[in-house]
Amino acid sequence: MSLLEVTNLCVDFRQDSQTTRAVCGVSFTVEKGETVALVGESGSGKSVTALSTVDLLADSAQVSGSIRYNGEEMVGASDATLRRVRGNDISFIFQEPMTSLNPLHTIEKQLGESIELHQGLRGPKVRDRIIELLDRVGIRDAESRLTSYPHELSGGQRQRVMIAMALANGPDLLIADEPTTALDVTIQAQILDLMEDLKRKEGMAMLFITHDLTIVRKIADKVCVMKDGEIVETGPTAEIFSNPQHPYTQMLLAAEAAGEPAPVPENAPVIAETQNLKIWFPIKRGLMRRTTGYVKAVNDATLTVHAGETLGIVGESGSGKTTLALAIMRLIRSEGRIVFMGQAVDGLNQKQMRPLRSGMQIVFQDPFGSLSPRMTVEQIIAEGLTVHGVERGQSPREMVAEIMAEVGLDPEMMHRYPHEFSGGQRQRIAIARAMILRPKLVVLDEPTSALDMTVQVQIVDLLRDLQCKHGLAYLFISHDLKVVRALSHKIMVMRAGDVVEAGIAAQIFDAPQSDYTRALMAAAFEGRAAT
Repeated sequence: MSLLEVTNLCVDFRQDSQTTRAVCGVSFTVEKGETVALVGESGSGKSVTALSTVDLLADSAQVSGSIRYNGEEMVGASDATLRRVRGNDISFIFQEPMTSLNPLHTIEKQLGESIELHQGLRGPKVRDRIIELLDRVGIRDAESRLTSYPHELSGGQRQRVMIAMALANGPDLLIADEPTTALDVTIQAQILDLMEDLKRKEGMAMLFITHDLTIVRKIADKVCVMKDGEIVETGPTAEIFSNPQHPYTQMLLAAEAAGEPAPVPENAPVIAETQNLKIWFPIKRGLMRRTTGYVKAVNDATLTVHAGETLGIVGESGSGKTTLALAIMRLIRSEGRIVFMGQAVDGLNQKQMRPLRSGMQIVFQDPFGSLSPRMTVEQIIAEGLTVHGVERGQSPREMVAEIMAEVGLDPEMMHRYPHEFSGGQRQRIAIARAMILRPKLVVLDEPTSALDMTVQVQIVDLLRDLQCKHGLAYLFISHDLKVVRALSHKIMVMRAGDVVEAGIAAQIFDAPQSDYTRALMAAAFEGRAAT
């Protein structure tokens, strides 16, 4: 008997008089101690399938078919049965721990709630169990972290806390929904190693949901490929990777940012440069708010980027990548020399900087967060034109239509709102908003990390095309070294505010000099946790 047996699962969502089918005829099994990966692009039905197992879908969902856990039917099961299985026998880890953890409660309280509810422990026994769990998932000095709140932990630590919560009651099945997507490459490798180790020691089965096939190859025994709510191919991991049968599976496996950027034109002018740039944030304490120390975000950064050139800035969260870019754009204070288009800007105030703003633009990681939900696409893209003005004889609407076509969007959609677009389309809108002002320097802050692999490839190709066409200089910030390799001419590696290595991209990737860079490369290309 299989641990989990899903047979002909269908899920419909009803809203008003409309019915949308999200999952159609899905069947698969998970055996004890086995890891099954559900893979596919956003909207393929992966998460809906997983949430159906213990009836965690919205009230508007209509579920049919069969989901049997240890032989017991979950579809239509009583609330008492579902409460017994949830958290005890089947536990979940979600993609973004910051939204899954309560920001108002300490780590001790959040872990303790589950233990008290399901295991009946009280007092010191609960505290001992929490410390044991945090130790097991690799939280150093676990006892000192009990009073911490989620915002006081790093992304990797928060995800480890989520894993501890999932393991608290000794589940037989762990369902992990994109648990490493938002993490740095080295932390991602550590979390995957941890989950694999815990699965082996605890004898758990795992249902692993992801769009990243690199992870699947490392962790899964069996793969189910989903598209438009259906499983189009399933089989052992090695077989799926070596001999994919379905065209969609073949497309997913081929979807990896590849190639290299076009050569930088000879005698290309310098667009931006810094010398010995330092960004320290003062720590003020006491009634008189005296400075007692500094957060040394960036210590000594010197760089140059030419027209038509991309400087990839890589490193883990907190290394100073984004802080450095914001300082170059004069959005935060810094010390040291900053030159933009031949003009020293480090001493300019906001009023003096305003005429230069149109020449430097930024594209953020999460387009859904950076686009106003109350504005149409036309208003969003044209917003910069209202601030900086347009040349005579040019119509803002015609300029919006032109730039939308250039980034691969249908101009007929300019009257729609952001929620009516896919993730890849929203990122194209964000790129169009930056490009409509014809900037010379564009900061790209993790612009592909939240996207499916196939969409990542499209955005990388688009950015390369725009760079060639307009001679753009890019500062490309990312922890995805495969994307960095496909876009960058030069690389700067940062760690804890220091530039540990910088140089030509090919040299950095082929022959890294520092131990930290070698650890990053191993985590990105070989799937090993950095030490």
